[in-house]
Amino acid sequence: MTPKKHYLLYGSERYALAILRPLQEAIRARGDETAWFFDGPGAEDLVEGERLLSVAEVRAWRPLAVITSSNAVPHFFPGVKVETFHGFDAGKPRHIYVRGFFDLYCTTGPRDTAQFQAIADKVGHFSVIETGFPKIDPFMKQIDGPLPPVRQPPVILYHSTFSPSWSAAETLYEEVWRLSRDGRWRWIVTFHPKMNPETTAKFKALQNEYLTFAENDNILELFPQVDMMCSDTSSALNEFLLTGKPVVTFRNRRPGPQLIDIDDPAQFESAIERALARPPELMQAIRDYADAIHPYRDGRSSERVLDAIDTFIARGAKNRRRKPLNLWRKLKIRRRIGYWGPA
Repeated sequence: MTPKKHYLLYGSERYALAILRPLQEAIRARGDETAWFFDGPGAEDLVEGERLLSVAEVRAWRPLAVITSSNAVPHFFPGVKVETFHGFDAGKPRHIYVRGFFDLYCTTGPRDTAQFQAIADKVGHFSVIETGFPKIDPFMKQIDGPLPPVRQPPVILYHSTFSPSWSAAETLYEEVWRLSRDGRWRWIVTFHPKMNPETTAKFKALQNEYLTFAENDNILELFPQVDMMCSDTSSALNEFLLTGKPVVTFRNRRPGPQLIDIDDPAQFESAIERALARPPELMQAIRDYADAIHPYRDGRSSERVLDAIDTFIARGAKNRRRKPLNLWRKLKIRRRIGYWGPA
């Protein structure tokens, strides 16, 4: 009998659960085993049947691969170190960078693949295989089919990132307040979990029969409930564009024809009206953009990640060059986890 393969799912934030659980399902469907390790919040949200390991237990369990959406991973854990990302490139400066922890990057689509492959060709200490994004496997299966018509009244999702330099939540607060009072549109508001608590409290206080504040850990759960999205420079807007529905952004750092981008709160209402009208040129630009960032519509990205790991191991589980020593970053992750034993 072939022994079961062990895969460690590694998280630093609660959102790792939504990203990695589709992988867990695919691993179990193959008859193999998963376990979890968290160096931050998230372990408390594991459910019955999901196994949490300590550092010593991870080392004894000897996973074939450690799969994470985090930017770092303990070098002293056994197994191939695999990065699946925690979102799409939204134009922030911290998406395309390499910290020297990973053997394999599983990229989401042609745009990211080209950028990471260019770095891999240069530095030689990691491999790149395009797989799609595991987090959206269940979602892609849900949205298969034609785009549904706009509801009456339309429903708008308002979402903002947490960084003060990127977020438009405070700037657009008065407009959201005004537009959520007359019943013409219905609103669902949700924020990044690291959003300033005072900003979150202000928007929660806006709740009425036309506006709901949602606290879903997985924002994808909200996408089928709405007709469009309003945001700023959040990676979630790229996930939303895969639905084929429009997005209005405020001072997006990488605007393009796939977005209706504004730079003045006075433009907010008319931008929403245009989005709900779904002009053909906008809808085509959205489809083209979705194909560039995530062309996979089959909901099988998790299976492709596992295939990529098998491919990497089959060719020797080694890259052209050794990973950098990374002593300072390795020290920081040891301190974060509280492990000072052997590598």
